[in-house]
Amino acid sequence: MKRKDPFVVFLPSGKRGHVEFNTSILSAARQLNVDLDSVCGTRGICSKCQISPIFGYFPKFKVKSDTNSISPSNEVEERYERKRGLITGRRLGCQAKIRGDLIVDVPPESQIHKQVVRKEAEHRQIRMSPATKLYYVEVQKPDLELSSGDYERLKDAIANQWDLAPIEADLSVIKRIQQTLRAGDWKVTCAVFKNHKAKTYKLIEIWPGYFEGPIYGIAVDLGSTTIAGHFCNLLDGSLKYSSGLMNPQIKFGEDLMSRVSYAMMNLSGTKDMTEAVIDSLNELLKVMSKNANVPLGLVLEMVIVGNPIMHHILLGIDPSELGQAPFALSINESIILPCSELGIKLNESANTYILPCIAGHVGADASAVVLSEGLKRKRSTTLVVDVGTNAEIILCHEKEILACSSPTGPAFEGAQISDGQRAAPGAIEKVRIDKTDKTVKFKVIGCDVWSDDESFPAKIKSIGITGICGSGIIEAVAEMRMAGIVDSNGLIGTAEQTNSDRCILQGRTQSFVLYRGNSSSNSLTITNSDIRAIQLAKAALYAGARLLMDQVNIDKVDSIILAGAFGANISPLHAMVLGMIPDCDISKVSSAGNAAGTGSRIALLNKESRLEIEKTVSRITKIETALANRFQEHFVSASNIPNSVHSFPNLNNMVALPNVNFNSRSRRRSN
Repeated sequence: MKRKDPFVVFLPSGKRGHVEFNTSILSAARQLNVDLDSVCGTRGICSKCQISPIFGYFPKFKVKSDTNSISPSNEVEERYERKRGLITGRRLGCQAKIRGDLIVDVPPESQIHKQVVRKEAEHRQIRMSPATKLYYVEVQKPDLELSSGDYERLKDAIANQWDLAPIEADLSVIKRIQQTLRAGDWKVTCAVFKNHKAKTYKLIEIWPGYFEGPIYGIAVDLGSTTIAGHFCNLLDGSLKYSSGLMNPQIKFGEDLMSRVSYAMMNLSGTKDMTEAVIDSLNELLKVMSKNANVPLGLVLEMVIVGNPIMHHILLGIDPSELGQAPFALSINESIILPCSELGIKLNESANTYILPCIAGHVGADASAVVLSEGLKRKRSTTLVVDVGTNAEIILCHEKEILACSSPTGPAFEGAQISDGQRAAPGAIEKVRIDKTDKTVKFKVIGCDVWSDDESFPAKIKSIGITGICGSGIIEAVAEMRMAGIVDSNGLIGTAEQTNSDRCILQGRTQSFVLYRGNSSSNSLTITNSDIRAIQLAKAALYAGARLLMDQVNIDKVDSIILAGAFGANISPLHAMVLGMIPDCDISKVSSAGNAAGTGSRIALLNKESRLEIEKTVSRITKIETALANRFQEHFVSASNIPNSVHSFPNLNNMVALPNVNFNSRSRRRSN
C-alpha cells in the first residue's frame, strides 16, 4: 500500500501542501515557495535555515502534528549543537526530514525577506499627567524617642508634603529605604504610582537626594499579527524609541479563531501561547532598551492594549469561551497589576495598566482607538474601521457610540493568497492597470520607483519581486475591476473578453498575470480563488459597518477613518471600489495610522484619560455580528464588487466601473 504524502503547513506565511515522505524541511519550503534562508548548500554550517516544529492538533488545517512527524536530530545537527548551540526546540531545516503531517514555524531571523512591522508612532500632542511621577521629600531622622521605622516616616513625609496617601511599597523597595535615606542625608526622590481604581498610591522607586530623572514608560499594542512598543519619557512625554516584531503566536494559528481552537484542542494550548507572547514582549523590551540606551530598571510603567483573545492569552486566561456564543469575556474592565506578575521584566515594582475591553470580540485595542480619535467628542457621523485579521468597527452618531467586530481573516495581510505574503521588502504594495491597453505597473516595498521606471530593475536587484502583500492585493483587485478584467461578481474574464493576454486559463478558471518573471515559476498571478478570498474578507468588513448604521437608522456617514497599521497603507479609493467601506466623500476618508498604539500612549501619559475611556466604554452599544439577523443579508450583497444592493454615488462620480459580466462563461464550464 502506497504511503500517503505528508501534509506540511509553514507559518507565518500559511503556505502549505503535500510533499514526499522524508523530504527535508528546506526542500519542502523551496517547493512551496516559502521564505526560508540557507547559504551553506545544506551542509548544516550556516544555521540560517533554523525552524521550529510545532506539535499539537490544529483544527483549522485538520492536522495533528507530533514528534513522529519529523526525523530525530542527526549527526550534523548534534555537531552544530555542540559547537554553537541551538535555541530550545529549533531544528536545522536542511537536516530535519518530514515524516508525517507537520506544522513548521519559520522564525523572523530565518526569513530572507524580513516582515516590515508598520506600527510607527504617530506624532500627537498629549497633555501630560502620568500616573507615575517623581516627588522630592525630606524625611525626619530617627530618634530614640520615636518608635516608627524609616519606612513609616518616609510614608508620613510623602503624605504631609504631597498629600499622597495611603501609600504602600513592595519588599524590593523597602529593603533599600534605609541605605537610600542615609545616602541622601534624609532627602530622597520617590517615584510614586497613583492607582486610580483603588484610590491608593504605590512607591515604585527611590533615589538619594534630588533625582531629576528621566523615568520611562512603555505603551504596547499587542496585535494578533504584530507587537509594537513605544518607549516614552514620563516627564515630558517625548518618544524615545519605537519598535515592533511579529507576534510569535502566529505559529499556533494565522487568525484568532485558530488560536482559540488550539487552546481548546491542546491541554497546554493557552500556556504555550502565553509563554510565547511574554517571551517576545521581553525580547522586544530588551531591544528597545538597548536602542534607547535606557536601562529597563528605569521603566516604571507599562500600558497594553489588544483584542480580547490577545488580552486573555496575555493574562493566561483560557480564551475558549470567546470561540462560541455568547462570547463571554472573563473580564472586560480595566486591569492594574504588577508587571512581574505577568513575567514582564522591567523595574521590579513597575505596574501594567490594561485598557478595558468593549465586548466579546471588541477589545482594549478598540478602546484605545476610541480614546485616540476622541470619538466621545465627535459631532459628525464618523465610522472608524480598524482593519486586521479581526476587523473592529466603531460608529459615532449624535453622541452615541456603537461597536462590533467582523472576522475578516488573514487575506488582507497577504495570507491565504496564492502569491501573497506579509509586508516585506520585495512585496508588491501598489498596483496600477491602464484602462485601455491593460498594461500593469507596480511598486514594491523597499523601492521608491514604479516598475515602469528605467531605474527599477537596478533598484530591485538586491531584493527581487517576491510576492503580493495585503495593500497590493486590494489595489490589484480594485484596479482589475476598474479596467474591466474582473466583473462585479468577482470573475476574471478570458483574454478575448478583456482584450488582455495577461488573462490566462489555469485549471478551470482564469487568472491574471500581475508580474511576468523569467519563467512561470517566478511570475505572480491573481487567481479567481484569490479574488474570492478578498471578496469574503471585504464583505465581512462592510456587513459589520452596515449593521452599526442600521442600529441608528442611517444610510450614509459623514466621514470614515481607516485605523491600524494596515489601514494606514490602504488607498481609500481602492477600498471603496472593492466595497470594503460604505460610500462616502473620498476627501472625508482618512487614515489614523496606528490609532490603537496612539491610544495606549495617551493612557500611559495621561491618567485622566484612563477614567475617561473607562466611563466611555461603559456607555458603548455593543453589536454581536454573529447573532445579528441582517449580517448575512449585508454579507451577501457586499460579496459583489462593490455591492449588489447599496449604491455608491460618491464613487460613481469619480470612477465609471465597466459594465461587464463573465457569468455565462462560468456556467458553461460547470456543466
